[in-house]
Amino acid sequence: MSDRNGPEEPVDRGRPETGGSSRGRGSGGGKAHGAQREGAPVIELAGVGKVYRGGKRALDGVGLTIGPGLLGLLGPNGAGKSSLLRILATVTRPSSGTLHYRGVDAVASPDRLRRELGYLPQDFGVYPNLTAREFLAYLAAAKGLSARSARARTDELLELLNLTEAVRRPLRGYSGGMLRRVGIAQALLADPKVLVVDEPTAGLDPEERVRLRNLLGELAVERAVLLSTHIVSDVESTAGTIAVLAGGRLLRLGPPDRLLRELDGAVWELTVPVADVPAWQARWRVGRTVRTAEGVRLRLLAPGPPSAAAVPVRPDLEDVYLDTVRPGAGR
Repeated sequence: MSDRNGPEEPVDRGRPETGGSSRGRGSGGGKAHGAQREGAPVIELAGVGKVYRGGKRALDGVGLTIGPGLLGLLGPNGAGKSSLLRILATVTRPSSGTLHYRGVDAVASPDRLRRELGYLPQDFGVYPNLTAREFLAYLAAAKGLSARSARARTDELLELLNLTEAVRRPLRGYSGGMLRRVGIAQALLADPKVLVVDEPTAGLDPEERVRLRNLLGELAVERAVLLSTHIVSDVESTAGTIAVLAGGRLLRLGPPDRLLRELDGAVWELTVPVADVPAWQARWRVGRTVRTAEGVRLRLLAPGPPSAAAVPVRPDLEDVYLDTVRPGAGR
């Protein structure tokens, strides 16, 4: 467990860290890039930085290896998540560092990664006068699918994403959540080996969120899936690996059970009077608060018992996130 009052120490940026599920992970490390097993696509980033015009630094020395399984990329707004995903999708080039896919430099030669990658950006645009079927058929043709394959795949995805009832309506009449599902469908058109999705549950209702989380978990059985979000519940039940990004730096990375063990003995609950809550929040990193008949039950992080009344509780991923993303983290 790190010093709770000092700045978070970022993971070693000199070697790429391993992501994806524990099954079929890449090696990480600074070894030469060789041919990868055909059934296990691996993306390797090493020392990746991104600086925009005006000198704004979005990413600082990110090293990561993405293998089969679901990797959940957590971070607050402005952490650099979208910049990292745009580099992975070869939409933009890194200012420094390297990106390899199956041993090939994907910055210099991005074609193979582009063919085998499905991407849903945070801001996804559509042609509003087209129906969902027309829009997906258009994109399928652009991806090189035959007319017959495009029809079959489009119908399959419309059913999978629960869009069949609205299939004849122009997209301009779709809700935000429905448009998000159309975006997910387009990312899956070519049955990609790598799926990169940025805030995929934005605009979805609770039932749709659960359905999508389950779908992404199923898709990750046979492919690499990278899901970027600032909502812990989006990844806590499906991700084989969690990465936490803040201030453009990768601060935490590993399987959920290991990250939880790092906080053993550091998460506490206690009930305090309502009037005392601000003082507790000023002194400790307080997560959830629940109003009770006796006052307010606080869940907080502390290296030892914050009071005699505090009870130790089992850590969860929200605690990991709170411990990592705090003032000064990543700076």
